Amino acid sequence: MLGKRNGKGKKYYNFNNNLEFEGEYLNGVRNGKGKEYYDNGQIEFEGEYLNEVRNGKGKEYYDNGQIEFEGEYLNGKKWNGNGYNENGNIEYKIKDGTGFIKEYYKNEKLKFEGEYLNGIRNGKGKNIMSVVY
Repeated sequence: MLGKRNGKGKKYYNFNNNLEFEGEYLNGVRNGKGKEYYDNGQIEFEGEYLNEVRNGKGKEYYDNGQIEFEGEYLNGKKWNGNGYNENGNIEYKIKDGTGFIKEYYKNEKLKFEGEYLNGIRNGKGKNIMSVVY
């Protein structure tokens, strides 16, 4: 397609020129293997994309470089795999989009804990409010 990215490419943040994404494109959208980056340059995600969303094997990272989730994604949702806390210990497991999950703020305070179904929050759970200083 004329004017649309195809093949390998890079995208940069407008406000600081740091790399935002590098990987494969098809018809202007992310398709294939790629890497996303936080605006500070640290890797956020590396894995597979289909039509712009995470789909297939991948790893998600905290902004300190520690793995947050490793496994499979389906239509942008965590589907099969393990989630880790910032110390590298397993915090949760998801199988076929179902499990119990804990999410954290960047300051490592608990943000949410509860059930996951079909890759999204569903069922019993609680949001924990945290004051960030």
